[in-house]
Amino acid sequence: MIELIQEVAVLTSIAVVEDDPNIQRIVSAYLEKSGYEVNVLDDAEQGMNLWKTNPPDMWILDIMLPGMDGYDFCKKIREKSDVPIIIISAKDEEVDKILGLELGGDDYLTKPFSPGELVARVKRLFKRVQPTSQSNEAEIQVLDLMIYPDERRVFWKGQEVELTTKEFGMTLLFAKHPNRAFSREELLQRVWGDDYVGSDRAVDDLVKRLRKKFTDIPLETVWGYGYRFKVEEGST
Repeated sequence: MIELIQEVAVLTSIAVVEDDPNIQRIVSAYLEKSGYEVNVLDDAEQGMNLWKTNPPDMWILDIMLPGMDGYDFCKKIREKSDVPIIIISAKDEEVDKILGLELGGDDYLTKPFSPGELVARVKRLFKRVQPTSQSNEAEIQVLDLMIYPDERRVFWKGQEVELTTKEFGMTLLFAKHPNRAFSREELLQRVWGDDYVGSDRAVDDLVKRLRKKFTDIPLETVWGYGYRFKVEEGST
């Protein structure tokens, strides 16, 4: 039997939340052969405990779980983190896939699936979210917003604000282009990437989170279009 080539230079952790022992065994075997560290969990409660103690670099979630289902667990993760999430499910209706993606899933794979395809999607998703080069960007200041891109640190009115990856990406984009109106579609393309397939509701949810973290930030809604970071002339 030909061994799978290990292509992951640095061990990366993946949590598989799945209550089917056969799927657990097959998926973990393929992921481990590809060089990943795998934690197999039977339900969302175990997933919550892992998330609090040793959060993984990626989640693979089944939808039909005992207790809290995969949709609710996905939503809870996404409220706090942009960690990659792949949903696996026997539900193959379009409405199920759309719901999974709108709640924060990055990919959706229908059972039965090829373990090799799952590994390929894992690698593709990691490649998409990992930075490819150093930016060497100077700090950016607009109004009371100060951003240090290379350090990925953001301050508002002198206080540091903790941001997820997508929150940081959108904040940086607005700071670089004050007063420019961005459509929801353009924000999806720039912050989520070209291959995002969910709805533009994700943009509204992210803007809502930014407004909550940055008190009184002039992040305005352009009705029927999108958003802009409003800066009065001469106030920068």
